[in-house]
Amino acid sequence: MAGSQWELPPELCCRPMAFVALTGLDVVYNAVHRAIWDAFCANRRADRVPISFKVLPGDHEYPKCRTKRTSYEWYIPKGILKTGWMNKHLNLVPALVVLFYELDWDDPQWKEKQSECATKVEIVRTSLQSRNTKVAVVLIQKKTPLPPGEDLVASERASALCNSCDLSGKSLFVLPHTDHLVGYIIRLENAFYEHAQTYYYTEIRRVKSHKEFLNKTTHQLLFVRHQFKMAFVSELKQDTQNALKYYRAAYSLVHELRAHETNMLEIKTMAGFINYKICRLCFQHNTPLDAIAQFRKHIDLCKKKIGSAELAFEHSAWMSKQFQSFGELFDEAIKLGLTAIQTQNPGFYYQQAACYSQDRKQMAQQLCQAGMTYPSPDPLDTQSGGLDFYGQRPWRQGHQSIDPTDPEKEKMGILALQIKETDVPHSELIIALLSNAVAQFKKYKCPRMKSHLMVQMGEEYYHAKDYTKALKLLDYVMCDYRTERWWPLLTAILTTALRCAYLMASVKDYVIYCMELLGRASTLKEEQKSRIEKNLFKVLMNKVPEAEADCDPASVSAARSLWTDRMALSGSNEVMVDMQDYIPFIQCKARFQSPSFHVDQPIQLQVFLRADCPHPVSFSKLTVSLSNQEYNQWCVAESSGQDSMTLLPGKPKCYDFSFVAKTEDVGKKVEMTGVEMMLGSDSGRCVFLSWRGAGGDAASTQEALQASRSSRRWGRGAEARQEPDWDSLTLQHSTMIISRVPKIRVQLCHQPPALTNEMYCISLSVQSQEEDVARDVKLTAGLKPGQEAGLGQTTHVTLDGSSVCDDDAPALLTDVPLGDLKPGEKLEKCVYMRCVSTGPRVFLFHVAYSIDTAVEGRHIVCKCHKDETVTVETVVPFEASVKFVSTKFEPLERVAVDIPFLLMTDVVSSSPCPLLLSSSCLQLLTITSNTPQLQSQLQQVVLQTGECASECFCLRCPPGTSSSNTVATGQYVISWRRKSSSADSPLIQTTVSLPHVILESVPLYVYADLPSFGRVRESLPVRYHIENRTAQVQEVEIAVDPSDAFMFSGLKQVRLRVLPGTEQQMLYNYYPLMAGYQTLPQLNISLPHCPTSTSPALRRFLPQRIFVKPQGRQPDDASIAAA
Repeated sequence: MAGSQWELPPELCCRPMAFVALTGLDVVYNAVHRAIWDAFCANRRADRVPISFKVLPGDHEYPKCRTKRTSYEWYIPKGILKTGWMNKHLNLVPALVVLFYELDWDDPQWKEKQSECATKVEIVRTSLQSRNTKVAVVLIQKKTPLPPGEDLVASERASALCNSCDLSGKSLFVLPHTDHLVGYIIRLENAFYEHAQTYYYTEIRRVKSHKEFLNKTTHQLLFVRHQFKMAFVSELKQDTQNALKYYRAAYSLVHELRAHETNMLEIKTMAGFINYKICRLCFQHNTPLDAIAQFRKHIDLCKKKIGSAELAFEHSAWMSKQFQSFGELFDEAIKLGLTAIQTQNPGFYYQQAACYSQDRKQMAQQLCQAGMTYPSPDPLDTQSGGLDFYGQRPWRQGHQSIDPTDPEKEKMGILALQIKETDVPHSELIIALLSNAVAQFKKYKCPRMKSHLMVQMGEEYYHAKDYTKALKLLDYVMCDYRTERWWPLLTAILTTALRCAYLMASVKDYVIYCMELLGRASTLKEEQKSRIEKNLFKVLMNKVPEAEADCDPASVSAARSLWTDRMALSGSNEVMVDMQDYIPFIQCKARFQSPSFHVDQPIQLQVFLRADCPHPVSFSKLTVSLSNQEYNQWCVAESSGQDSMTLLPGKPKCYDFSFVAKTEDVGKKVEMTGVEMMLGSDSGRCVFLSWRGAGGDAASTQEALQASRSSRRWGRGAEARQEPDWDSLTLQHSTMIISRVPKIRVQLCHQPPALTNEMYCISLSVQSQEEDVARDVKLTAGLKPGQEAGLGQTTHVTLDGSSVCDDDAPALLTDVPLGDLKPGEKLEKCVYMRCVSTGPRVFLFHVAYSIDTAVEGRHIVCKCHKDETVTVETVVPFEASVKFVSTKFEPLERVAVDIPFLLMTDVVSSSPCPLLLSSSCLQLLTITSNTPQLQSQLQQVVLQTGECASECFCLRCPPGTSSSNTVATGQYVISWRRKSSSADSPLIQTTVSLPHVILESVPLYVYADLPSFGRVRESLPVRYHIENRTAQVQEVEIAVDPSDAFMFSGLKQVRLRVLPGTEQQMLYNYYPLMAGYQTLPQLNISLPHCPTSTSPALRRFLPQRIFVKPQGRQPDDASIAAA
């Protein structure tokens, strides 16, 4: 049988829908009829009823209905299911025939058209030939009908039309051709669907009624047939639940049939059909586990029903189709919303289908012999051109007995099937299935399954002689197997790839796969490797290699002619191979002997090579490419003798190269960009093996990791080896060229920490230890770059320490010339740093010079430098605080205009070293001194850590100052330096801003003149001064509160007037009664014309208390006075 024989019938795979035939429509020449047909068929949405429409002529001949049997007593069925039955009920026998007829209720020729319509209905009934198909009539009318019951003429004529056509009232419809045509069509469809449902229900009952006439002895096939028919008609009826029930019953019955070689194919065919339907409905019902369980059950029941041994390939083909069909159903369900997982997806079923196709191919090769003559007459030819029943043999259709009727015809039929099987493109079928499986495994992220199947695809392409696609697939997969180190699998794939390359005569691919099969990853035996190595050397000598084993003889002869043509071509004798992507038979590891070299030292690098092939390998050239191409000329090795460029199997060989770096490359990195080896010669064929960087291949990284682990575990035993351990060799692909080691001594001397704003001195001494003159010595000193951005603006460096540098001084002095240094000579330099802010700072002192030297006979000028860094912490030297107080040393919130007050300053040392306070001064703005001359009280004061120095200044706010807002008062400037610094060191001035004050004006200023102390029982005169500070005459009321500690004489209560700008005096004599600090009698002052000025506000300038001495004895007065 041909490959298409195993395809499922399209009528089995489609969705069954009710078949409704439309007659009486001229869709070609009648525009109205065309519009009606388009409304039925065009743009059908999913929510419309499932109906399949066809336009048929009125006298269309439908399939004839066979005479109904009344008894099955002597009936022997010839098969299970006829090949045309499903198509007949899907596309040939309608459930409903609808006659369209143009007729209005008020048509003037009503009688004639009524008769014509009845005739057409009768013609349709006659053509149906007593089938149960329903007939309906649709009247196409131009006017919109009135609601039911309102048009009496329409009701009468509809009844008359039904009688003449022998129709029920439910089978007559009206279709107005108006703007709402689609709406009327949808309503018609629903009515048609109900008629179709009735028809299919009747058909199911009719088939079911046959069961009582059947017996299980001779009618087993009919049991299966009737269950299948009821299930299929239920699907047409859209009753999928009952359909699934009938299909399950049919499946059970089909496996109860007695199976033998003559009917095995028919049983499997019908089992496959029914299984397909069950699985499809399970997916449709969203019960995928039921579908999978049914399919597994189906495979378990059928996998051993092979049938004829001479046609065993048919069983594999059928099994393959079962898995493929289920995979397609599974995939379709996923597209409709089903969720699959890694371990259960359609890929596994496509893969199994491909496996059975491969079995089919192998069995066909065993059973189908080439060169057989096709029998004549053709046993596969039938009179009707097709089979009557599914799954039967063409030469014995309808035969149900165990033994074939004609053994000779049976033999010829089997021979014809075997010959036809030889024409089947097995590889194409296998590749298509594998491709589907790969797509599924890629979708569900199963990389190893994908790689495994791609290998099988490559092998199938090889068997199909499509070597280009085979190589493309195998080359893609080999990358994964190299990475995961599956050496046996990689070897098998490389062997197939080598055959493809040979049969294609692809020189480059052939060389690559030969080299990899000779390498350490190959699991081939030594004799196989020897043969491959000989072939490789033949290619290098421009000779034709020997054929690979297990190649098709016809393909080998074609390949030899291709190789001969390749060898004759000139200009294509060079092959470039990038070794990084493979595991070749020659390994390369290169390294610089040190991560860095001084410019006055030769740069040395080594290239280690090792051959893993059975026989020695000779090469003609080895080159190392560097990032600076000017050095490449020193890294070339060419064969001058026969033994110098030969690699022995398994023994590493080292090649050394050296060169002198250029002085302009100091501070730069030299990298290996590649290593290249040339196999072959110019007379033959040259193969350039190229390693990127410092060598290594696809397996080197993992091998190096394993070597490092084993060296940690067994490292002590490796020290005794004379030869280097290849796995322990590490790659060093780059080196840094650094400046010559300086031979100078740099010392720094300073006294940390630094104080804010001081000129901090760091003394630098440089002494030469060179054997020659150090020329052009330069100093770079200051803040080391790369620190916080803000430090650059708050750090200033200078060489002049005689004065404080300004803010324009840089943070880093660069290239300060220091002259030349003779051997042993020493020079000193002082660098001054001014740090405006606190915190740690790193200072750099970079001394650079030039010196003449020789490297391997070449004179070069080396630039040397030495760096010294020092971290200096900057701290605040002292904390200065200021405050305003009244003359009574009370804190002031407001300052009264033209009334004296005090400024108190405190300077607390926080420096770890002694500080010398040279002087201090006030820079006043809005206020003035209350004393004739301000004099510093801190001159030449030395403060130790934690000590405090204080000053007091008496100030006054001038009368003309505005008292409406807050005003600035000025600055307090302190001049200081370290005590340990020299006398000529500059003084640092630290400025402290004085706080702003709030001014106020008082209308009356009251102050008192009184002695500093009193004595018990002695008179104490107190004079009160009352000044009017306003421009108006002020009335003042004064009252003195009595006190227990004093007796007094004077006005106890008085009212007086004070003229503007003048003062009044009040004299009181107080007589103390008790010793100690005593509260003076309170003076209550009030201004009747100025209610805002209260007595406490006016009284705040007066003394509150006085110290009263006790009354002494007379003889002691002289001694007290003396004291």
